[in-house]
Amino acid sequence: MQEVPAKGVLMPEMAIPHHVDAALEQGIEGCGLSREDALSLMEQAPLALLLEAAADVRDRFKGRSVSYSRKVFIPLTHLCRDYCGYCTFRADPQAGVQPYMMPDEVLAVAEAGRRAGCKEALFSLGDQPERVFPEAKEFLKKLGFDRTLEYLAVMSELVLEKTGLLPHSNPGLMGTEDLRRLRETNVSVGLMLESASPRLGRPGGAHWKAPDKVPSIRIRTIENAGKLSMAFTTGILIGIGETAEERVDALLAIHSANKKYGHIQEVIVQPFRAKPDIRMAQAPEPSTEDLERTIAVARLILGGKMNIQSPPNLLSEDYPELLKAGINDWGGISPITKDFINPEAAWPQVSSLAARSADAGFVLRERLAIYPEFSSRTEFVNANLQPHVRKLQAEDGYARKEA
Repeated sequence: MQEVPAKGVLMPEMAIPHHVDAALEQGIEGCGLSREDALSLMEQAPLALLLEAAADVRDRFKGRSVSYSRKVFIPLTHLCRDYCGYCTFRADPQAGVQPYMMPDEVLAVAEAGRRAGCKEALFSLGDQPERVFPEAKEFLKKLGFDRTLEYLAVMSELVLEKTGLLPHSNPGLMGTEDLRRLRETNVSVGLMLESASPRLGRPGGAHWKAPDKVPSIRIRTIENAGKLSMAFTTGILIGIGETAEERVDALLAIHSANKKYGHIQEVIVQPFRAKPDIRMAQAPEPSTEDLERTIAVARLILGGKMNIQSPPNLLSEDYPELLKAGINDWGGISPITKDFINPEAAWPQVSSLAARSADAGFVLRERLAIYPEFSSRTEFVNANLQPHVRKLQAEDGYARKEA
């Protein structure tokens, strides 16, 4: 989309501090913010002005369409060596419970997704369980693998070749060779940064007893994917005990990695949701206004070209409000599998998502697991994947309607 000149001062009749006004003017250019400006907007900008600036940037760079990916969710294993205070997905080994999905189970779920019109196979799994659980190591060994990431690579290949669904994997930390192998069958991969705060790893914090949540090593995975030209999804989790400064620092760390490699295709701003069976069951959830403010600041930090999403199922019936904050994507929506990360929060029906988006003045577009601006660049799509992508892709890079 052709960019148009930025608007001038927003709603000048409202008296706001000069430094906040200056930060808004800088942000509305759509090219990023300094840490100082971002903090002033996060802490002091009137919400209405902030949302207007973010929405203006989104509209100028992305237009009035909002995308989603039709996916099937494949939880390859719930075992995880991390004990995050907010997670219900992870599990320890249990007697009588199989540690991993078997290949035929993986294929059955993927095939059901294909029949339901899905284009994406989202693999989600715990981080390096074989390093702490003998049960995981023994199970993998019986299948001929030493590590979970090796098994994931083979399952990605199986799903791609047997069903044509495009794999997208969220397996936690990945080394360079792991990324290189996943690149052969995954059109994109993901790792939530969540937070840039090492403080959350202290005793009692959200990342206490979670060795894979050290921010520096997560950033290393993100940057290693950039060196390999892999379309990447990352984001932040808000409401887990971080400060406004730490929230801004996480967004700036993502922006910095993307400036180096240009590989981050989307950034998720996800709110914490309390659940009965977690350590943080009594922790307060971020308000809708807090979520909107953070999304808007994310838009102004990351700029107009970034794809920004926030899951609609985590805001119940009010999710169209997030469009006012500058998002342009709803993320993955599954017609057949639940959100295994937030099982209490049902996906909206695609028909409802389209109708609610239209009521807000947006056209809903189905995309693939790799965004059009990345799939059109050969360096981001492995040669093995190109025919699979072309089969599902329309001329404009979005999902082919008859696929």
